[in-house]
Amino acid sequence: MSTSIWVDYLDREFLQGEFKDLVNSGLVNGLTSNPAIFANALKKDIYKEDFERLKGKSPKEKYEEIAVKDIQLACDILKDKYEEGDDGYASIEVDPRLINDAKGTIDEALRLYDKIQRDNVMIKIPANEAGYKAMEELAKRGININATLVFSPNQAMRALEAISKGPRTIDGVISIFVSRFDRKLNPQLAMQNLAKDRVGFFNAIKIYNQIEEKGHPNIRALFASTGVKQEYLPKDYYVQNLYLPHSVLTLPLDVIEEIKDKELEESFHFQTKHIDAFMSFLTPAGINMQKVYQELFDEGVKAFEEAFEGMLNSIKE
Repeated sequence: MSTSIWVDYLDREFLQGEFKDLVNSGLVNGLTSNPAIFANALKKDIYKEDFERLKGKSPKEKYEEIAVKDIQLACDILKDKYEEGDDGYASIEVDPRLINDAKGTIDEALRLYDKIQRDNVMIKIPANEAGYKAMEELAKRGININATLVFSPNQAMRALEAISKGPRTIDGVISIFVSRFDRKLNPQLAMQNLAKDRVGFFNAIKIYNQIEEKGHPNIRALFASTGVKQEYLPKDYYVQNLYLPHSVLTLPLDVIEEIKDKELEESFHFQTKHIDAFMSFLTPAGINMQKVYQELFDEGVKAFEEAFEGMLNSIKE
């Protein structure tokens, strides 16, 4: 199975225009969203009518109604892809404030799933203890799962184990965050004269290898956090290094724009032993990867919680 390209962006204007074109052109066959993406989308004028209609409702109810409508629209645009067996999924994330609440996460996921009423929706659940319980329960109920905020091989394996408890008829992706490693570690690596901008994709390929070794045709690695902030790197830097079979790349719009007219080629597939050889230089350089994994997860959770809270505050009456 080849590499899939999903778009990591959403707002209603985009869905009604450019997104349709990207899907029809065959470049894109899925969509991901997160609390930060919705927080930015809801600032747009296109939602004014919705907010008028929803006056009197709580901020969370307003958000949910609009989010459900947008995800339904994305699912409908992707329906033909889904029916052809060519992905066709749109992902929505549970309230990030439920991060340590397994029951709350399950209840919210089921409510969103029942409201959206589309077979090609994926529910995004953060990969932590509460999340693994929720993933397993939801997978058993036949709901497609996107395990998110994955930084470490251990998280990926726990998520894979949870999703694999569901029937083979569901699909799961394990969203491995990439660029945040490089932004965090580059200053330290430069001080030690070690190669910059490698840890992100090496870590991702190591996890990809582990997922592939498990041999679940319906569970794939998804490479997330693929935007490039370093000006000296090409915008499609992570696409060049992570275009691997039986995987998904979810890309922000500027990266989609960059690859639109390119012939994409399969990336060099590093073996785990070669990645481990590179990673072995990190400890002497004072980099503890277990600590980095935890810090990045905590930072990711905090960023999503803050974006969500900020968005709810901005749509109060």
